[in-house]
Amino acid sequence: MGGQACVFYGAAEFSRDCDIVILVEAENLQRLEAVLDELQAECIAVPPKDWSHLERGHAIHFRCQHPQASGIRLDVMSKLRGCDSFPALWERRTSVQDADGVEFHLLGIEDLVKAKKTQRDKDWPMIRRLVDAHYLEFQSEPNEDRILFWLKESRTPEILIKLGAEYPELLRQALKTRPLLVETMSASRSALRSELEKERLAEMENDAQYWRPLIRELEPMRLNRRKK
Repeated sequence: MGGQACVFYGAAEFSRDCDIVILVEAENLQRLEAVLDELQAECIAVPPKDWSHLERGHAIHFRCQHPQASGIRLDVMSKLRGCDSFPALWERRTSVQDADGVEFHLLGIEDLVKAKKTQRDKDWPMIRRLVDAHYLEFQSEPNEDRILFWLKESRTPEILIKLGAEYPELLRQALKTRPLLVETMSASRSALRSELEKERLAEMENDAQYWRPLIRELEPMRLNRRKK
């Protein structure tokens, strides 16, 4: 659900960390415990390894000590701000296999883009690369779902202007949820860039508001950790 998924989608070259979203059920947590044991993963920072924190919306962070995964950080979550519940994410997943036949399940690209709308500056160029890479791959095979995805999530003015001109009916549909697309009609790149920046800042603030109460919950855990 993080940098590793972005690598698979062609929007990043490398990520040393691994972020996963899981279904919180007893059997699944037992499987996760077995994996963590095999990776010799130690819980770092807060919250501590108590799976109830996942259902509150927290991430639990681990550092792997196994020689073949030494130093890799593993972040585990079960809820993502702005995204659907796990069963819906699973239904929309993208599954890929490597050369050895190992299967990987990634967040679907639309869900990955939503998950990347954080308060971290570094995530926003990644969103642009994700959508641009998807557009470049499928622009010769457009369909309604893809076009609407590009209109609703692209952060590249030139692509938005081109799509708006080519698909006016779908533009009108996308306008209902992304008003800044009205600027595509005047083909003004500068106006679009300005509106895209306002959109970015608003999403960053939404993410900050989501995390504030969760961060407050972590403070006593940090104090308790220091005392130990």
